[in-house]
Amino acid sequence: MEARAIAKYMRISARKVRLVAENIKGKPVEEALNILKFTPKKGAEMLSKVLYSAVANAEQIPGVDVDSLRVDTVKVDEGPTWKRIQPRAMGRAYRIRKRTSHITIVVKEIG
Repeated sequence: MEARAIAKYMRISARKVRLVAENIKGKPVEEALNILKFTPKKGAEMLSKVLYSAVANAEQIPGVDVDSLRVDTVKVDEGPTWKRIQPRAMGRAYRIRKRTSHITIVVKEIG
């Protein structure tokens, strides 16, 4: 049994979220939520919301013990990049890339 949750178009670069995502792979859900709670990064807050959603999705499946769930996979992909222009001196323009990411979390029952 597995349940998944996907958050798309999150306004943070995938590289920053992957730094935090590596810490929770393979951990029990309760431990993973504690790790994310005390990680002082913006990506930790986003990951915890997606993880709560995956647990809620698992609760909807009959016969699933929520206490025995663990984080199976955490996948962070790049989303579309918003391109903006910043005016500079002498008529030049610098491109600003506002990156987005898609976060997927899959939880499975341990036993």
